[in-house]
Formats: sequence, C-alpha cells, structure tokens
Amino acid sequence: MMHRDTVPFIGPREQQRFERLITWYMVEAGLRAALLVDRTGRLLSSVGETDFDGTAFATLVAADFAAGDQLAGLLGEEDVAALCHHGENRSMYLSDVGGRAILVALFDGRTTLGMVRLKARTVIPELAGLFAELAGGDARTRGPIDPGWVSEAESEIDRLFAD
Repeated sequence: MMHRDTVPFIGPREQQRFERLITWYMVEAGLRAALLVDRTGRLLSSVGETDFDGTAFATLVAADFAAGDQLAGLLGEEDVAALCHHGENRSMYLSDVGGRAILVALFDGRTTLGMVRLKARTVIPELAGLFAELAGGDARTRGPIDPGWVSEAESEIDRLFAD
C-alpha cells in the first residue's frame, strides 16, 4: 500500500485557494457540491448544496477510501485512484489527490459521471500541486505518514459505528 502524507497546516490564504479550485470544479462539472477531505477524515473545504453533517461525512469518506485501498491490495493493486457510488437520485465520485486528500463530487441528473471524471482530471493536478507547495516540495517528494495515524483512524471509525 502507498504511504500517505499528512496534510500540512492550511491558513486562510490556502483555504481560499482550495475553495476557488473546488468551486471551479463544482461549476464546470455541474455538481450539487464539492468537498475536499484529508486522508484522516478532516473536512478541508466544502462548496455547494449539502444537507448533512460535514464532519461525520468527511470521516466516512476517508474510511471508505481506506477500505477501497485495502480491497485494491487484495486484488494486487497498490491503491485505489477513485470510487463511485451511484444512487437513484444522487451519486458520489471520490478521487485521490496526490495521496494527501480526497476530492468528493456530489451530483445528480444535472450532469453525467463522464463530465464529473473529465473535470476531476483537470482540477486534481492543481490541488495536488497546492498540497505539494504547502509541504515545501514537489508532488514526487513524499515521506511516510505518522505511524499512529492508522490506529487513530481505526479508533474514530469504531467510535462512529459503536452501538
């Protein structure tokens, strides 16, 4: 499995840059909403129409993507690049952003999965570049994630699903 980087501190200026990029994505792809979630489940940015608790949603998105990575490993793949959940009225497309974050697209019949994927291919390199800039290196210079992350993530998932 690919080791993930932690997301560096994000100040107000960087927050605005992330928001501009995902707003562009939302408009261009015809989405209901676009969110940016780090691999630990922290909601970094959200634009558009959402009718749910963003913090809980972000945690579940990170868990879903982590499970996808584990399933990919069982299939002999290093990790998963994208996941799609198609519902009757609403759908969700999750894309890896340089191993640091997950771009979430929430959409309905106003657009197609093809358009969502096409526009994601444009915005993901921009987002990955911004993360690399924040980390003080380029996208190819990555160190391993803090070893305690997996334990913390598992504890949070257990807490969410506890009876």
